[in-house]
Amino acid sequence: MTDPLILTRRVEGVEHITLNRPHRHNALVPELLRPLRQALEAAAESEAEAVLLRAEGRSFSTGGDLLGFRQHRKNIADYADELVGLLNDCIMALNGLPCPAACAVQGQVTGGSLGFLLACDRVFMSRQASITPFYTMVGFSPDGGWTALLPKLIGRQQTMHWLLTNTRHEAGTCRELGIVHEVVGHDPTAAAGQWIATFCTTRPGARRRVRELLCNDANTLRARLDAERESFVAQIQSAEALEGIDHFLGNN
Repeated sequence: MTDPLILTRRVEGVEHITLNRPHRHNALVPELLRPLRQALEAAAESEAEAVLLRAEGRSFSTGGDLLGFRQHRKNIADYADELVGLLNDCIMALNGLPCPAACAVQGQVTGGSLGFLLACDRVFMSRQASITPFYTMVGFSPDGGWTALLPKLIGRQQTMHWLLTNTRHEAGTCRELGIVHEVVGHDPTAAAGQWIATFCTTRPGARRRVRELLCNDANTLRARLDAERESFVAQIQSAEALEGIDHFLGNN
C-alpha cells in the first residue's frame, strides 16, 4: 500500500499539511493536488487557528512533474488543464483561508509550486533553499501565480527578467525581494511554528477580520490564474514545449 501524497494532522489547533511525494521532489501531479485541495478546504471549514504547509524530503516542490506530462503526451492539453486548474484551486484556497497560513520551505522550489509560497502569509526558508522558474528553459508558459501574484511583490520588470533569464535565486535574495520573510539555518517548520504561536493567543474573531480585509480581491485573482492556465495549456501543445520536455528529461 502506497503512502498518501498529502499528510494532515492537527497540533494544538494548528493544521499541519504536508506534501508527501519526496521520491519525486514533491513534483505536482493531480493525485497530489486533489487531496491538497481537500485538506485546505477542510481546514477552512474547521476551527483551525492556523495552517502550516510543509513538505517531506530534500525539496519543497519542483512544480509540475515533467514525467506526468510525457506520460500524457497524447492528451497533454486535457492533462495540463486539469493539473493547472487544480493548482489554481489550491492557491485560491490558501489565499482565502479564514486563518493565517505559514509555509516552511527547504531545498528546491521550481515552476508553479511558487504559488504556494505567494498565497501564504509568512514564508520560512532554509538557508540552502532556492527558487528557479524553468519555464523558458523547458518551453512552458508561467503558471502558479508567476504573473498573477509575483509582480505585486517585486514589480513587472523584475518578474519578467527573472522568468526570461531563468535565474536561480538563493534564499537570501528571495528574502530581499520580499517573497520569503525569514531565512533560517535550522528547521523552517519549527520557525513557522514559533511564528504561529505568537498570534495564537490573540482573539480569533479579530484575526479572521484581518484576513477578510486583506484577501478581498478573490475574483480578480481567479481571473488572472485562469489566464495563466489558458496560456499554459496553449503553449504546452507546441512543438517547442514538447521538445523541451524530452530535452529536459534527457530523451531528445
